[in-house]
Amino acid sequence: MTEPERRPRPRAFRLDGDTVVPPKTAREAQEQARPFATKVIEPEEDPFASRRAGAEGGLDADEQAVEEAQAGGLLRRFLLSWGGVFWSALTGLISLAVTLWVTKLVEDLFAHSALLGTIGFGLAAALVVTALILFAREIRTMMRQNKIAKLHIALAKARADDDGKGARARLVELCGIYEARPETARARARVLELSREIIDGRDLIDLAERTLVLPLDELARREIASASKRVSVVTTISPRALVDLIFVAAQAIALMRRIAEIYGGRPGLLGFFKLARSVGSHLAITGGLAIGDSLLQQLVGHGIAAKLSARLGEGVLNGLLTARVGLSAMAVCRPMPFCAEKQPGVAEVAPFLFGDKTKS
Repeated sequence: MTEPERRPRPRAFRLDGDTVVPPKTAREAQEQARPFATKVIEPEEDPFASRRAGAEGGLDADEQAVEEAQAGGLLRRFLLSWGGVFWSALTGLISLAVTLWVTKLVEDLFAHSALLGTIGFGLAAALVVTALILFAREIRTMMRQNKIAKLHIALAKARADDDGKGARARLVELCGIYEARPETARARARVLELSREIIDGRDLIDLAERTLVLPLDELARREIASASKRVSVVTTISPRALVDLIFVAAQAIALMRRIAEIYGGRPGLLGFFKLARSVGSHLAITGGLAIGDSLLQQLVGHGIAAKLSARLGEGVLNGLLTARVGLSAMAVCRPMPFCAEKQPGVAEVAPFLFGDKTKS
């Protein structure tokens, strides 16, 4: 029988403190520390690094899409493009032609009778004055739209940089946009009070969003829901495709104008073209509207006649499209980005489109 192998007895060591024996190589140091080391997550290995960066102020993909759409529409300068030169030249030629026609008409009226010539001259003068007023109003509304879009970008940048001074200055501008609306008086006073008390720019912008902009979001959501419901119902019961097309287009135009008005910038003719361009760009960037076959089957099935199911499917599809247009208009017309509040989706603004209403 062999002797059992002796195990080393435990020993106590005393460290002298001042004596440090460095390892010969870095590999030996790593081998010595391995049994007692804990795993350290490097920055590039942190699975929450990107989310944390976004929470600390980085612009997410949705906000980048909104700013890109605003730059392509609301903030685009028509006069500095070939399209702007074309439309400016065409408008100028039409204006000259109308001016020459009115001048000849007034001269003919004077040649026929002094009284008729005076009446014609007065009507022509009223036409010119009215055209100048409408043109000035159009320019003013376009400048207001540009101001709101620039304010949106400036608030996004101030929040990303946590710039308290810049946030306070931009929020004063935001309150100035709604100073003519009495229903926002209490919210504006609260925002101005918070701007004097809160130092952190990111927190200040988040509180201003909940205080002043969130009630406007609720109005915009109700408008989107109402327009989507009207489009869905009319498309379902309408007998002609042409009627569907005209009604959907009219509702989309009215919805975009109404949402722009809610956020402070009701557009004119040229302003609406810029707004429509921004909404179209936002729809293209964010992928437009995608509906799966399973959703359509769920909505148009359940034993309904084939023709009725097809019309119901078209109604739901047009309602979803209208809601998507409204959400894009909401994103590009909003004077500040979605920070403290989550950007709504189609299922949130128009939940009735996803309900199973075909079951008895």
